[in-house]
Amino acid sequence: MNYITIKNLRVFACHGVFPEEQKIGQPFFISAKLYLDTGSAAREDSLETSVDYGEVCHFLTSLMTEKTFRLIEAAAEYLAQNLLWKYPLIHAVELSLSKPNAPVNLPFEDISITVKRSWHNVYLGIGSNMGNRKEYLDFAVAKLNEDKSCIVSKVSSYVVTKPYGGVEQEDFLNGAVYIRTIYSPHELLCFLHEIENNAGRKRLVHWGPRTLDLDILLYDSLILEDPDLIIPHPDMENREFVLKPLCEIAPFKLHPVLLKRIRDIKA
Repeated sequence: MNYITIKNLRVFACHGVFPEEQKIGQPFFISAKLYLDTGSAAREDSLETSVDYGEVCHFLTSLMTEKTFRLIEAAAEYLAQNLLWKYPLIHAVELSLSKPNAPVNLPFEDISITVKRSWHNVYLGIGSNMGNRKEYLDFAVAKLNEDKSCIVSKVSSYVVTKPYGGVEQEDFLNGAVYIRTIYSPHELLCFLHEIENNAGRKRLVHWGPRTLDLDILLYDSLILEDPDLIIPHPDMENREFVLKPLCEIAPFKLHPVLLKRIRDIKA
């Protein structure tokens, strides 16, 4: 993908661990690669189909001067996230923030941090079998949509399914949601747990009844196996309550392990 480069934008700001840094200030330099599809801009020669790099420079300057951070790691993360939130045409950002006058008391050329942030395509499974099931699912979709780091793009119909796992309980209401997010997989997992907790989720019985269950089914084409998170969601190919709503919104999505499309797995 093509990108626009901003190199060494100089900003005078008051960031640092020491009180004098926050009071007196010092120069910082920002460099950024803004990844976007420039095809339309090239064909139409129109600024409306691209990103105004002059406006971006002023935006970065205002971000750097409106808040005070102790660490350049926090400042760089703040800049990268806000760029993605403000400019929808930017798919990914690689941003470096340098601090040439850092109080090190040793000879050095520069100290900097580089962060990378991008939008990711994620499919979630949502389910409930306690209380007002539809209300809980709608609550989850609303909370996802309220968060700046998530964009809800598609929501399936809700389907009634039988419980899975052998625990005797009420039928589930299940659905699937397609979101775009700048959260990493583990950041997203924490956010989903927060939504579940706000819905009164209690983890008392494995595969037992729950007010709200949110699962990461697919995250781009990522294959991940950690103690607390497995992507793609394990055994999803054998779970009709996952495949039926997922097939409605993403029939041609490729499962990165099975190398089959969702509609073919369902069939």
